[in-house]
Amino acid sequence: MADEQTVREYRTGELAEAAGIPVRTLRFYRERKLLPPPRREGRIAWYDDHHLARLRTIAALLERGHTLGGIAELTAAFEKGRDVGQLGELLGMGRSEETPVRLTPEAMADYFEGEVTPENLMASLDLGYVAADGEEIVHVSRRLLDASSALVREGVPLAAVLDAGRRVREHADAMAELFAGLIARHVADPEAIGRLRPVAKNVVEAELSMALDRLQAALGRPETGPGPETGHVPDADPAERPAPADGRDPVQPHRTHQPRTHQPRTHQPRS
Repeated sequence: MADEQTVREYRTGELAEAAGIPVRTLRFYRERKLLPPPRREGRIAWYDDHHLARLRTIAALLERGHTLGGIAELTAAFEKGRDVGQLGELLGMGRSEETPVRLTPEAMADYFEGEVTPENLMASLDLGYVAADGEEIVHVSRRLLDASSALVREGVPLAAVLDAGRRVREHADAMAELFAGLIARHVADPEAIGRLRPVAKNVVEAELSMALDRLQAALGRPETGPGPETGHVPDADPAERPAPADGRDPVQPHRTHQPRTHQPRTHQPRS
């Protein structure tokens, strides 16, 4: 009962305002069956936060280039309980090796220890990590879900994890284009990209592993460069300084020769 009392309900105009869309758009989505039916109380339609989450999912998918027809197919897949393994394809991932995961909001909150804020949820929707379906949330990748949760447990804010995920996505897209271009230029077989996909993954994993090795080794060495705040470069060991070409001692400061001033002698009378 306590949970039911916390569910917020919206009239049509209130829901449209909360979602940032015109009322006519909300009604259009209803006609296209992109939204589940509202609760009816006489002639008044009551919507709740699940409808609002669905509208935000639709907005995020539209921004990522999905059509309303494709979103309708995705919605139908949710409502008909299609195998969760096919939802990645509907979310624009194609035939993916990733395994989507269905979660309740409570389970999602447990994964991220109270950091499932509206802002973080919207960022996840925008990245395409999650989609909402009534009382359930679908995450597109079990591996990304587990990795994100592990970082949050280590103390990294979820907002920072999502920002890093966006940057990783950009680099991953660039690496995929590099690999696909390499194969297209030198291998005539149109199936080669799919066949050589494990090779690309091994290269990326090996390079990332070696990059982390180099970083850890650099962090373990004593500092030899300029200090982070003062910019001071530590003096070299005097014994290791190269001797100047003129043979002078590099440790001792060089004396500067001042010209002598000649004072006139005064002659004292002899006694």
